[in-house]
Amino acid sequence: MRRLALALALVAAPAFAVEPDEILDDPALETRARDISAGLRCPVCRNENIDDSNAGVARDLRLYVRERLVAGDSDAEVVQAVVDRYGEYVLLSPDASGANLVLWLAAPVLLLVAGGVAVVSIRRRAKGPEDRLSEEEEARLRDILDR
Repeated sequence: MRRLALALALVAAPAFAVEPDEILDDPALETRARDISAGLRCPVCRNENIDDSNAGVARDLRLYVRERLVAGDSDAEVVQAVVDRYGEYVLLSPDASGANLVLWLAAPVLLLVAGGVAVVSIRRRAKGPEDRLSEEEEARLRDILDR
């Protein structure tokens, strides 16, 4: 029974990362904070949003988001303030513009290039060798092999 309780606690632990003292009194602001937090990556944890992370920096980010909302910032302003402070790495889905455009396009372009190389290589192998020996070369090769 203890093992089951421990297993459930470990599985459910990330759901309780937002601590009660962080929750805003205004339900509308708290909903906005949760929506914003769902798109922000914890700088310590990999691919975990700040609401699910128990890291200290995630707590600081959750508090910062809520402070900005209470101060009257829009959702976009809050996200931009966090990006200004921590860089675009904190966005779980960064914009496909500027330097990020290279990253977004690199994989499909490389896949197409690799596919093209594979098709050309397979076609060349199917044709067989293109350079045939001339009659003189074949005669000389027979002479060498006969010796």
